[in-house]
Amino acid sequence: MPFNFIKKFHLGLFLLLISPAVLSQPASVVITEIADGLTNGVGLANAGDGSNRLFAVQKTGEIIIWDGSTFLATPFLNLNAIVSSGNEQGLLGLAFHPNYASNGYFYVNYTDLVGTTVVAMYQVSASDINVADSSSALQILSIAQPSPDHNGGDIHFANDGFLYIATGEGGGGGVSPAQDASNLLGKILRIDVNGDDFPLDTSKNYAIPPNNPFAGVTPGADEVWLMGLRNPWRFSFDRQNGDIYIGDVGEGAWEEVNYITSAVGGENFGWPCYEGVNEFDLTGCGTIANYIFPSLSIAYPNNTCAVVIGGFNFRDPVYPRLNGWYFYNDWCTGILWAADTNSGSTWNAFNVGSMGTFFITGFAEGENGELYIVSNWKIFQITDSITDVVFANGFE
Repeated sequence: MPFNFIKKFHLGLFLLLISPAVLSQPASVVITEIADGLTNGVGLANAGDGSNRLFAVQKTGEIIIWDGSTFLATPFLNLNAIVSSGNEQGLLGLAFHPNYASNGYFYVNYTDLVGTTVVAMYQVSASDINVADSSSALQILSIAQPSPDHNGGDIHFANDGFLYIATGEGGGGGVSPAQDASNLLGKILRIDVNGDDFPLDTSKNYAIPPNNPFAGVTPGADEVWLMGLRNPWRFSFDRQNGDIYIGDVGEGAWEEVNYITSAVGGENFGWPCYEGVNEFDLTGCGTIANYIFPSLSIAYPNNTCAVVIGGFNFRDPVYPRLNGWYFYNDWCTGILWAADTNSGSTWNAFNVGSMGTFFITGFAEGENGELYIVSNWKIFQITDSITDVVFANGFE
């Protein structure tokens, strides 16, 4: 393990503590380790069923349950035999149906043994709420991948009841498909899992929301909702208002956090025409007005490694002082950042400490809005303390 983590510590930026800008930084951020024992953890989700369990996603194909005190010994679901987990492949996403408490349906996003992205539905077993029925698999859709990189993989249900799927551009080299509206790669897709517009195709089990931007006669893939993304590894919806936040991994100079409120569909975030706010490859691109630029453009430190791990806007009602701060991480440097989402079209971001390099892989919310960080091995919770002292080195 590359980083020795203290069980509980308080984070802050020393320079801000002695500058006039201190009033603009987030309240005292407390990070508490709540669980240890993951293997290649990449995601976390709650079932929304009142149990407050956390379902941890392991890249190698297992979903395991944290019941509040321990990881259960038996996996909720084990897809190890059908998942390829090399490079950026693996079991990458998990989302529970909005009516999971009554129908038991949940959805996974993984790369299969030949590297194809598969989104599939499973159902919890009738006899044990902590074990899924592995025989209940129903493929929702699949997308061929040109290479083992840039798979995206995150999936979420929004307040509209539709399933949203993040796809990377595939990393195969050549012309990026992110600007091709007829290609499912480099996009956020939007589908209705409660219908089936393809009754004669057993590999496609979903319907197209009629207000998707390319649905019907408009040229483009009916599933596409947002486009112009390179590798949206992690994205999230604001539980308070439905706004979407997309952490998009950059090429070599800039990482992005893209934000949009009240999306109508078809919004274009510019890759590969632009990386961050800079021109990248304008071949075949339209005018600059066609594109939405990031709320956060994160420069590579000294033009070296950086990988943005997109997070969530803080909405835990127990800690209202952190309300409206968007938390995210740089996988390479290990820095945990908090961005002020109320600071205009481009946000002010604050370094609130180091989580350890190549360690943090995602963020998640609990049923009541608790904000969690997931790493290769551990789960942490972000909270606030109005009395704890914040130290210059980030540790107590």
